[in-house]
Amino acid sequence: MTTRTAIPVAPVEHFIGGRYRRSEGERFETLNPADNQPITVVPSGTAAEIDVAVQSARQAFDQGPWPRMSAQERGGYLRRLGDLIAAQAERIAELETLDTGVPISQTRHALIPRAAENFYFFADLAPRLQGELYPVEGEFLNYTTRFPVGVAGLITPWNAPFMLETWKIAPCLAAGNTAVLKPAEWSPLSANALAALTAEADFPPGVLNVVQGLGETAGAALVAHPAVQLISFTGETTTGAEIMRNGAATLKRLSMELGGKSPVIVFPDADLDRALDAVVFGVYSLNGERCTASSRLLLHREIYDHFSHKLAERVKRIRVGDPFDPHTEVGPLIHPEHAARVRQGLARGVAEGARLVVGGEMLPGPGNFLQPTLFLDVGNQMHIAQQEIFGPVLTVIPFTDEAEAVRLANEVRYGLAAYVWTGNMGRGHRVAGALQAGMVWVNSQNVRDLRTPFGGAKESGIGREGGEHSFHFYCETRTVHIALGEHRIPRFGVDA
Repeated sequence: MTTRTAIPVAPVEHFIGGRYRRSEGERFETLNPADNQPITVVPSGTAAEIDVAVQSARQAFDQGPWPRMSAQERGGYLRRLGDLIAAQAERIAELETLDTGVPISQTRHALIPRAAENFYFFADLAPRLQGELYPVEGEFLNYTTRFPVGVAGLITPWNAPFMLETWKIAPCLAAGNTAVLKPAEWSPLSANALAALTAEADFPPGVLNVVQGLGETAGAALVAHPAVQLISFTGETTTGAEIMRNGAATLKRLSMELGGKSPVIVFPDADLDRALDAVVFGVYSLNGERCTASSRLLLHREIYDHFSHKLAERVKRIRVGDPFDPHTEVGPLIHPEHAARVRQGLARGVAEGARLVVGGEMLPGPGNFLQPTLFLDVGNQMHIAQQEIFGPVLTVIPFTDEAEAVRLANEVRYGLAAYVWTGNMGRGHRVAGALQAGMVWVNSQNVRDLRTPFGGAKESGIGREGGEHSFHFYCETRTVHIALGEHRIPRFGVDA
């Protein structure tokens, strides 16, 4: 497959204390998923380098101006950073496409603009946060305030890395914390660019530090570091469990957004044309590498044949190709290792008896291009219906009635998102209330409202971020009790 020649990228470095620092340790190559050729080299961060970054963040928190600024002052820095992202959006989108294989139409028009919006949103929200008032008439005025926790370790995934990095950094810094970011090793470029933008925005040194490297070394050292109080992690569930174990010794506060196997339920009374659009977009956008992908389609038997036929025709026509082509809808999978795992999942689906009707093969030539794939007649206990494939793969499962649809949707260890399509709003509310998922969209694809909590149930995560919920995680709550009069105080040691 012919793809665009890689744009030149300088070697990646750590960013500590407000400047890039050359690592003297080992380096690894980051690959262009469109041809698996090296883009540049990246330092493999060590525990010692993590320590230097944490100490930089610690000093910036304990002695620097950042946590002592007003929320309005910090908001000015965040808005300036958002403006710089918006001004350089095309360059960042190109880096993101080069590094991840996500089509340029999706990085340019969705992911990068959303990243700038994250900084604007939390810059505006932080000054408006209010505590709670608990008056006791004539005796006390009790109230709460919020204050920053300290140093946060932010560990981000390789899919949509720039947007997800800003999703953590913006509320973390808005609350007055300082941070060490450990980006995913398969997509390090946009974090490297973001570090430069914070310097251009004149953030105080040490407020945001970036250490590149592997999860097993740099990530583990960040989680275990005693001077880090917060860990926000987005990634797979098994890694999340390991982070919980490693962070327990130092009582880390944890926020986890983990795996998903999200159902989309389509009833016969739904607007089937809109539902079809949402189903296709929900699982094949971002190359299927998204935690909230609607990868399990539950179809009512009354519409199963008709809807499946139209679905197959649409999937066959999805445009796969050069991620820099603005007409491309699905690009390459992120890495050869991930492509191999996805292929193993597809082979297991065929072996278990699912009917492969579209795709399932890698395209010839260089790169990790997988044909968009569709399985019909899937049993809910099959591997492809239970495990997160994390690629452009959709499984279709029939159901007979509402009760069965809810049961099938919930019979999975994950509970991140769910989608319901119906013309009966009573049913929509009822089914949404029965689904074991942290987020449910009714008659909609995944449209985010930044004010609402984001997170999952069951093995899809712990805690919520988004809107004020982000500040519940990134802030401590202080309760202040003010005596208004001379309330009774018991007097010990007065009488002999």
